[in-house]
Amino acid sequence: MQIHELEPGFAITDAVTPADLDEVARRGFRSVICNRRPGEAEDHPDDRPLRARAAELGLEWRCIPVTPGEYSQADIEAFGEALEGLPTPILAFCKTGKRAVHLWAHARSRDASCDIPALLAAAHKAGHDPQPIREMLKA
Repeated sequence: MQIHELEPGFAITDAVTPADLDEVARRGFRSVICNRRPGEAEDHPDDRPLRARAAELGLEWRCIPVTPGEYSQADIEAFGEALEGLPTPILAFCKTGKRAVHLWAHARSRDASCDIPALLAAAHKAGHDPQPIREMLKA
């Protein structure tokens, strides 16, 4: 699990296991957003074990499952609401972190004062190609 901060109070990572949530809590995160879809891989039949461990650790849990590259307006709005409403710091994850960074970029770009170059630089620093994000935000 490699955690990358995209902005103060928000970070992304790759796939998380129930045991990883102990480390997430130790690092001071207060909320977790899961962007994995049920059954998308053998290691993720659904989010029940993760949700249960998060509850045991006192972490707020939100599941916004999406297919890579397929982000509906409802998905983006739900992610934006999670960013605004969950206790921070927040950690979002999917299999590689790509969906989490894409949803974050979409949600943040809706604010007229969003600094798009800084948003793209944060995604790049976290190991994600900013060009597909730039193209998504133009569409």
